[in-house]
Amino acid sequence: MIRLVAFILLVLALGFGFSWLADRPGQLQIVFQGQLVEMSLTAAATCLVVLIAVIMIGWWLIRTLWTSPHSVRRYFRARKRDRGYQALSTGLIAAGAGNAQLARRMSSRAKGLIRADQEPLIAVLEAQAAMIEGKHDDARRIFEQMASDPETRELGLRGLYLEANRLGAHEAARHYAEKAADAAPYLPWAAKAALEFRCQAGDWDEAIHLLDKQKVAGVLTRAEAERLKAVLLTAKAQAQLEGDPAAARDNALSALKLAKDLVPAAVVAAKALIREDNLKKAASTLEASWKIAPHPDLAQVYVRARSGDGATDRLKRAERLESLKPNNVESLMIVAEMALEAREFATARAKAEAAARMRSGERVFLLLADIEDAETGDQARIRYWMNEALKAPRDPAWMADGQVSEKWLPFSPVSGTLDAFQWKIPYAQLAGPVEEGQVLSGAASLTDAPPKASERPEQAAGSPSAPEAVKPVAPPRRPAADPHPFHGHAPDDPGVKQVDLHTSEKTRLNLF
Repeated sequence: MIRLVAFILLVLALGFGFSWLADRPGQLQIVFQGQLVEMSLTAAATCLVVLIAVIMIGWWLIRTLWTSPHSVRRYFRARKRDRGYQALSTGLIAAGAGNAQLARRMSSRAKGLIRADQEPLIAVLEAQAAMIEGKHDDARRIFEQMASDPETRELGLRGLYLEANRLGAHEAARHYAEKAADAAPYLPWAAKAALEFRCQAGDWDEAIHLLDKQKVAGVLTRAEAERLKAVLLTAKAQAQLEGDPAAARDNALSALKLAKDLVPAAVVAAKALIREDNLKKAASTLEASWKIAPHPDLAQVYVRARSGDGATDRLKRAERLESLKPNNVESLMIVAEMALEAREFATARAKAEAAARMRSGERVFLLLADIEDAETGDQARIRYWMNEALKAPRDPAWMADGQVSEKWLPFSPVSGTLDAFQWKIPYAQLAGPVEEGQVLSGAASLTDAPPKASERPEQAAGSPSAPEAVKPVAPPRRPAADPHPFHGHAPDDPGVKQVDLHTSEKTRLNLF
């Protein structure tokens, strides 16, 4: 299009020039070796234009003839290169499809058509073909050659990293990941692998430094980087808690600023503050986290902040947690546990039963068994609650990659993924087994139990004692519209209650 416009403009310029000369007639005289040559200006301009055109055409012909051998060579070289790239493309597709024979054949053809030192994709195809054929030694040799070339260094390091992981050579894998991350922190695989290796080695400062580089390089979003940094700061604080509580406190509080719902950070921060005898700050930190995410670890640290307190004082602090988060299972459970320690069995039973109505689990049934054991010692009821605990769904726990841990860890011990642990119900057992096609409630199995042998009407009337003469009496079926859970009566519901804010704040200040 540009050439067409230029040609039109050139023709218009020539036409305008000749028209201008035609409107202004004149004579041109040239004396050459005694000869006088006369012509009009228009004829002179025409001769000049023709002379220039002849010179240009002649130059083009001479240049074409002079460069024709090079042009011929370039044509055949381009044709050969095109055939080589076609073979290379076919070989890469075959390698991706797992056709090792075709990939190897196309690799050999591509090497014959394209110089291997000029096209790095040939080395990639050879490595892929070697891996498909199971020739891992050849593949590693090719990856090492690629790692020494600046153009293919990143690809070669990735290949060596994958091969080291396949062989279980974790130290070698870490070396390649660290090398790639230092040279190119924008590579997601290298940054992730190097970060996981540094976490596994407990090198938290280097891990945080690498995470900052990833954030600057744009590998992670701001939210992801802040979350992972909070996890790393929490892990660092855990490692510093015994030797340097002040540093642990600062790191844990910094982690809470980045991730307010990170329960382990609040726990570490509170423990560090308690070691410094700053109980009010520890209490406010735990309460702030409790309002966001109630957790048993928070409750245990909160109620046992002062080691010299008695059971009654711990119960008051548990009730303070319940006032902050009413109608919550964890609030009810901590009050029930502390009430049991204070031997206030009515409160313990009411709270435990209310928690069981909200979320049944083995922990609440075991607590009910402990309450029964401490209050009445009724072995039948204790066995009943123990049986319910066996059938109940499992309670939430720290889980990562299908593994359950007793405590939170910054990374998964299975895959090494950072921030993999979550507080949730293990999916290996979501619900207890169902027996005889129905699930019986506590009230139904306790209050509707069959009568004892001495109370059966057949024996009271003097009926025969032969087995065939005795007919079992079916337990009466309670109407579904009028259930009586647990012991035939509805326990006091700790439900939502009106909390006086002035009294609540005064209570909190008196606790610590």
